Amino acid sequence: MTDILTNAAEFTVTEISNAVKRTVEESFGYVRVRGEISGFRGQHASGHAYFTLKDAGACIDAVVWKGNFARLRFKPEEGLEVIATGRLTTFPRSSKYQIVIEALEPAGAGALMALLEERRRKLQAEGLFDRERKRPLPYLPRVIGVITSPTGAVIRDILHRLDDRFPSHVLVWPVRVQGETCAPEVVTAVEGFNALEANGSIPRPDLLIVARGGGSIEDLWGFNEEAVVRAIAASAIPVISAVGHETDTTLVDYAADMRAPTPTAAAEAAVPVRSELIGYVEDQGQRQRSAARRIAASLRDRLRAASAGLPRPADLVTEARQRLDHAGVNLLAALRHAGQRKTIELNRVSPRLSPLLLRQRTAELSRRLGDAGRRSDAGLTLCIERRDNRLRTIAAGLSTRALEGEIRHARARLAPLADRLVAAHRPAIGQRRERLDTLGQLLASYSYRNVLARGFALVTDAEGEIVRARGSLAPGDTISIEFADGEIGATIAGAPASPVRRKKSGAVPEAGQQTLF
Repeated sequence: MTDILTNAAEFTVTEISNAVKRTVEESFGYVRVRGEISGFRGQHASGHAYFTLKDAGACIDAVVWKGNFARLRFKPEEGLEVIATGRLTTFPRSSKYQIVIEALEPAGAGALMALLEERRRKLQAEGLFDRERKRPLPYLPRVIGVITSPTGAVIRDILHRLDDRFPSHVLVWPVRVQGETCAPEVVTAVEGFNALEANGSIPRPDLLIVARGGGSIEDLWGFNEEAVVRAIAASAIPVISAVGHETDTTLVDYAADMRAPTPTAAAEAAVPVRSELIGYVEDQGQRQRSAARRIAASLRDRLRAASAGLPRPADLVTEARQRLDHAGVNLLAALRHAGQRKTIELNRVSPRLSPLLLRQRTAELSRRLGDAGRRSDAGLTLCIERRDNRLRTIAAGLSTRALEGEIRHARARLAPLADRLVAAHRPAIGQRRERLDTLGQLLASYSYRNVLARGFALVTDAEGEIVRARGSLAPGDTISIEFADGEIGATIAGAPASPVRRKKSGAVPEAGQQTLF
């Protein structure tokens, strides 16, 4: 036995490992393995995915390279039973064999339904299916966006039904409605419609319809993808889901603002019946006109009833006219009596109004006025003399030495107060000076001269007003252009031209382009 072992060929560990690797890869090649995913924790930092496939009796390591992982139609999930397609190989460093997976699919409809239910619970827990998120559909959308296959019967049914009910502007975003590219194309369509501008060359839809015909759960699986559900839930445009027949249910039905059992029903829910709407408007108009006529007739009857109790206009002024006539007659007699009475009073006082009496009265008043003036001069002179004597007496009692002492005493009391006043006001003055400097800097930062220093110019007309638009200038107008380093004058030449894009410095102006100077 020892001789046999001694004569056996020697192999290195690497040679044995490579031999086993070649044997496994050549014997099995591509295989399909059914098992349950275990130990999946998401992609590694390198982008690869590592997990284990197991059944009741054994387990096998599995790896999905980064490039293949992005192309997988179904992503690995913990506990999901799948059928993995790939090639068997070994990992010599740990003496293990493994399967390199290139395709992955759920193991039967039961696995798909389990995956679907788990995904539904996850998205529902995030609140994507809450009723509070649902938005009301527009009553009469101007533009309707349809996301479906452009070659199927679905789009024809939708267009035909819209044409029967209320012809509308329809935008079709063509997508594949099954297969591996279905989900990303639907996501792109929803996000693309939402990205359109309201007033752009392509109008932004007011309503979206995501539709396709019926099929198996595998055919409809693209509308169960998480990316599609999130895109529809995040859409700012209301969405109607019309995927499959009435018995088919996908996750987009929960996320959409409304679920229609069929694409035709989606078209019916999108717009009202035009003829019924016209009839309703005409009926409302007729009812409004009838109501207006009834209101006018009622007001007319009330006006007639109210006017019947009012007196005639002529009767209202008859009494006033009669009082005016009596007053006119009495006025003439009163004027005559007043004139006679004033004449008698004038004759009674006229003898006392002779020129001699007036001269005597004037002389008497002049004499009294002269006496009052003389008494006033004497009294004023006496008052001035008394005040002068009093002032001299007070001045004699005041000495210069006493005043100087009081002044020194007052200065001694005021000096500390002045120092305290200066010390108290110095911080306030400093704060005011700092605030003034800050305001000066802020004012300088807002100055338009900073803008001129960056290469801009200020254009003013002959009156000194700022020119804000080209249309306010005409050929021959005189303007001033102020730069950062000075001001120059200019005259507008040429006829006004249409706005043109300014070329780079040194480029030749286009035909019809005018220059400023």
